[in-house]
Amino acid sequence: MPLIHITLAGPAASPDTIYRLQRETTQLMQDLLGKSAALTVVAVAQLPAGAYSANGRALVVAASMQATITAGTNSAAEKAAFIAAATSLLVDVNGSGEAPVYVALHELPAENWGYDGQTQAARRALHASAEQIGGAA
Repeated sequence: MPLIHITLAGPAASPDTIYRLQRETTQLMQDLLGKSAALTVVAVAQLPAGAYSANGRALVVAASMQATITAGTNSAAEKAAFIAAATSLLVDVNGSGEAPVYVALHELPAENWGYDGQTQAARRALHASAEQIGGAA
């Protein structure tokens, strides 16, 4: 159940560009990290040119991605592959600009986050309980 925030700075992205970022980021989450596309949420925010800075200098073009996943659900190699692919996507869509393109994966313990009012830990416990009941038949 990834929660992803993409921030672009520079000329306004077209609706097609935003949709491409949402679609392709969701696909990367599914293909590289094994996450459910149906539970992947992607928000794209647009900032004006100059809203990002590097070394104290305002930048014309920049991009970053912050993605939250459940801790312990992916290997270091899977996470590295996602970061590389997401960086390539951002550069392809927005250009490289003058600053590094940051992609950050934040891992939260299953008991510290969730959706629709339940933590991931509660969902896992419910799923495990249902499997035990189903397996006992």
